[in-house]
Amino acid sequence: MCCAATVCAAFPKPIHIVAVGASNTQGWYVGKQGAYPAKLEALLRDKGVNATVANAGVPFDTTAGMLKRIDSDVPKGTDIVILQPGGNDRRFLVTKEQRAANIAAMERRLRERAIKVILYDEEIPAQYYAFDLIHLTDAGHAFIAAQLLPRVLEIDRRATAASPRAR
Repeated sequence: MCCAATVCAAFPKPIHIVAVGASNTQGWYVGKQGAYPAKLEALLRDKGVNATVANAGVPFDTTAGMLKRIDSDVPKGTDIVILQPGGNDRRFLVTKEQRAANIAAMERRLRERAIKVILYDEEIPAQYYAFDLIHLTDAGHAFIAAQLLPRVLEIDRRATAASPRAR
């Protein structure tokens, strides 16, 4: 189902996005429909972008676990991956150097497959955390989705401009 005829003409197939992360990507406390991947998909569709955003969040995961599953969680045909490494590495005493190496390895593997990567590793304001100070509230997920929206739209705009069918 397309939201705008002009977008459907430019993109006969949807843009496939996969969000990779841990419990905050998965939607701890808010469920998958309340998590930022679902909220981002809704925002994109509201903008007329024919997009699907798959949720590949796994509670308690670290960047090492994400690296192990990156190929299986990101199927062929994926256009964009949102990588949200979260804070479990710190909780499970993974060094900053190892965390950085794991993130770089994931980015490299995805780019080798011609998949665009959005690394979302920003500080999230304290008011968006639940009582446990680890997981996000509904407003926190909305905040992340709103921050990701322009990044995805920019990649989409560039892809449209580079596509022979856009000419």
